[in-house]
Amino acid sequence: MRAKTRFQCNECGAETPKWVGQCPECMAWNTLHEVMVESKAVTNISRFREHLTGPANVCSLDVVDITEIPRQETGISELDRVMGGGIVNGSVTLIGGDPGIGKSTLLLQTLSSLDKQSGLSSLYVTGEESAQQVGLRGKRLGLSLDSLRILTENHLERIINVASKEQAKVIVIDSIQTVYSEQLQSAPGAVAQVRECAAQLVRYAKQTNTALFLVGHVTKEGALAGPRVLEHMVDTVLYFEGDSTSRYRIVRAVKNRYGAVNELGIFAMTDKGLRQVSNPSAIFLSRHDEPVSGSVIMVTREGSRPMLVEVQALVDESHLSNPRRVALGLEQNRLAMLLAVLHRHVGISMSSQDVFINVVGGVRIGETAADLPLLLAIVSSYQNKPIANDLVLFGEVGLSGEIRPVQNGVERLNEAVKHGFKKALIPKANKPKESIPGIEVQTVAHVSQVLEKVGV
Repeated sequence: MRAKTRFQCNECGAETPKWVGQCPECMAWNTLHEVMVESKAVTNISRFREHLTGPANVCSLDVVDITEIPRQETGISELDRVMGGGIVNGSVTLIGGDPGIGKSTLLLQTLSSLDKQSGLSSLYVTGEESAQQVGLRGKRLGLSLDSLRILTENHLERIINVASKEQAKVIVIDSIQTVYSEQLQSAPGAVAQVRECAAQLVRYAKQTNTALFLVGHVTKEGALAGPRVLEHMVDTVLYFEGDSTSRYRIVRAVKNRYGAVNELGIFAMTDKGLRQVSNPSAIFLSRHDEPVSGSVIMVTREGSRPMLVEVQALVDESHLSNPRRVALGLEQNRLAMLLAVLHRHVGISMSSQDVFINVVGGVRIGETAADLPLLLAIVSSYQNKPIANDLVLFGEVGLSGEIRPVQNGVERLNEAVKHGFKKALIPKANKPKESIPGIEVQTVAHVSQVLEKVGV
């Protein structure tokens, strides 16, 4: 029996019995999406119904067991780092990224590694490829194929039935946009299908204490395709960053109920699949033989890990009425603000200059510690005066020109020492209480002091 459906407006919540192009209440166009009135999905998980039909119990929070949640290491340390230490039973993880960037490869390697590590039964469900295609990839990656169980299916009810029979403890759905439920009339990938299929899969994972991985497509803007509620349903959201044509892949946690957000995992794509990068700072540094104008080294912190990255700036005379402002790996609005601070408090105007900013390696920096390095890189390129190769920087720049401190300053300095840097220019409030062997620390409190300290 097919469940009843209705159409609901995403803007105002109005409902209609059938689809129309314009909402009759708020008059918005193309906002009606199919939703289910009731779901009678045919599955064989009735033995778990008591979890839903039992009495609701209210208790005081201080009597709740708050012992640390046990985790299962995947054997891939970079992935474990991003996920907060490993896989949690009953957790749901959503992985998004551009086509061909390595989502399926990483998950296939993870299932193989889990089998070797702990012998957990797993199931790889693919709705995009045939079993032969997945087998050829596994053979190319050098994985043990006898331990990888695969199901080529995109019918939701059949997937849940098979998963229940197999009693798999780790399940991969590749991808959620290809799965459909027979209770809805819309095509696979539609908003209603993605929402309903994800909800039933999450419910199954929680009821059976199964770790679930969902592969999600992304839009041309880089966001996960489908309803935004999809990211709210899951416990962890991971994004692949970086150019698919580049060798390196960056996996970032943008949501994690079991660990830190903005944690990074660094991988290198090889002919044998994704390989972990043990020293991420090395791939983000060019290490020029001679000092180059417009290039500075900063110490950023992503999650729990400090990393050294190279920030490059190119300032050139503009022939346009509106000079260009291009920022790759950094927020463009932040660049506009720093240029205004540079003009107001240092007296250097970029009103007739094109300014291009790039972070080497494709990493994306969201923290404010990049302000001071970015400002100095711009001035270095504008005046064509190189910055010393052994100097590192970090610090936030305020609108009044003050240099504000950032978190974990000592850890950043220790990371710079590990890579052989001899000098550091940091905010005055970040000055360590004790000297750090191997590095000379200079502090600044205002942007007007910066150029004098570095000699540009």
